[in-house]
Parts: sequence; structure tokens; C-alpha cells
Amino acid sequence: MLMPKYLELTVTDMAAAKAFYTQAFGIEFTDYGPEYAGAAAGGMEIAIALGKEAKPPMLGFRTDDIATAREVISGAGGEILSETYEFPGGGRFHFRDPAGNEALYYQYDE
Repeated sequence: MLMPKYLELTVTDMAAAKAFYTQAFGIEFTDYGPEYAGAAAGGMEIAIALGKEAKPPMLGFRTDDIATAREVISGAGGEILSETYEFPGGGRFHFRDPAGNEALYYQYDE
């Protein structure tokens, strides 16, 4: 069974969000530009992304074969929301499940 390994939170104030999660939970973020920061611990990754408004958290599923993951999501009735795009060290795409929840698949370069 594949379980989520990533949680992304959209925030409207990056500095306040980083301060809260650091103080409340001891999370030390790495900045990947002014609009995105991430951290990893205990086999889980968490990221905060700057947005115009807060959104529900987005789960991420890690894969070793992102092309196959796209096919599986489409075949299972999911809606692909984005092309696979690169980020430093990997790639990801967003999808929506049949209930309307947005999630993502990601792959790291090996």
C-alpha cells in the first residue's frame, strides 16, 4: 500500500507560518525561494507555500516512476491538473481525486 509522504500547506504569511511551525513543533525549514520552504523528519516531508489565501492541505505521494503514476491516476478516474514539472532535484504533477481533493505525485532524481 502506498502512503502519503508529503504534506503541503498554503499560507498567506510565510514568515509567520515558519515561525509558528518552528516554535510549536521544532520544524526547521529550508527555503527554496521566497514563496516555498520545506522540511523532512521521520520519513515525512512538510512544505509551506505562499498563496493569496489558505487552502486545504495537499497530500503528496512519492514514486520512482512518475510517468506510470500519471497513467495509474488517470486509469483510476483521477483528473490530471498539471503537466509534470521540474523542481530542484525532481519533478511533480498535481491531480484531483473523484471527490475533488487535490493531491500530487512527486519523484526525486536519483
